[in-house]
Amino acid sequence: MNKRSIAVALTIAGSDSGGGAGIQTDLRTFAFHCVHGTSAITCITAQNTLGVTRVDAMPKEAIIAQIQAVVEDIGVQAAKTGMLLNQDIIAAVAEQVKVLQINNLVVDPVMVSRAGAQLIDDQAINTLRHDLIPQAAIVTPNRYEAQILSGLEITNLEEMQTAAQVIHQQLNVNAVLVKGGGMSGAGRGVDVWFDGDKLEVLKTEVVDTKNTHGTGCTLSAAIAANLALGHDLWTAVQEAKKYVTTALQYSLDIGQGQGPVGHFFPLLPSRDSSAHFS
Repeated sequence: MNKRSIAVALTIAGSDSGGGAGIQTDLRTFAFHCVHGTSAITCITAQNTLGVTRVDAMPKEAIIAQIQAVVEDIGVQAAKTGMLLNQDIIAAVAEQVKVLQINNLVVDPVMVSRAGAQLIDDQAINTLRHDLIPQAAIVTPNRYEAQILSGLEITNLEEMQTAAQVIHQQLNVNAVLVKGGGMSGAGRGVDVWFDGDKLEVLKTEVVDTKNTHGTGCTLSAAIAANLALGHDLWTAVQEAKKYVTTALQYSLDIGQGQGPVGHFFPLLPSRDSSAHFS
């Protein structure tokens, strides 16, 4: 019997015990794109809707072993990175991407929260800039991450556009998507794409919900899933943004803080909201 051709994607990221972001969100996103999800866990977090209370890094040898086990046997058509936590892990992942020739890499440069808090140190950021991002098909920084990568202050759409072009040029990356989820006013929810040729502004409906945990992870995972399915990069980004917007419409009002986006909206019989949705 011939094996059925199944698209496979790999997420290299941290575990979120609350299920709202990280590995858990990435695997759900892959599944709802009918893509088989594989994973390499970089760190373990204790977190919920109220925040993170503990983070433990995985040994880099364990991370390398996870990546090799998946790629050398199953193979992957696309991959994404999320929280890589420290310089040693970033360097190890970058080396594996190169050695194993992992293509269609989506780098979500998790280094600053949407609120502006820096999550990794300057040495780790430098390694991310020089070793990993140049290997990416696309990098997806939020506003604050784009500020660090470009060295520019970003307060409006025009500055987002300039930053995207600067990041593309200085980091030698294939394409950049600067996310406006943390922006206010007219810039809220507006993303900027630049691939060295085309500068585009992506706008979708703004969803009024406080439950937005995991949007960045979901977007990058959805881009990777669409790439694994064979879509070109521009199409993958557009489809991913639509997916995130709908998931926000069905975000989950759980816990006492900020709930996650709702990935399983395709399973709802009529996509009607219920008491469990915001």
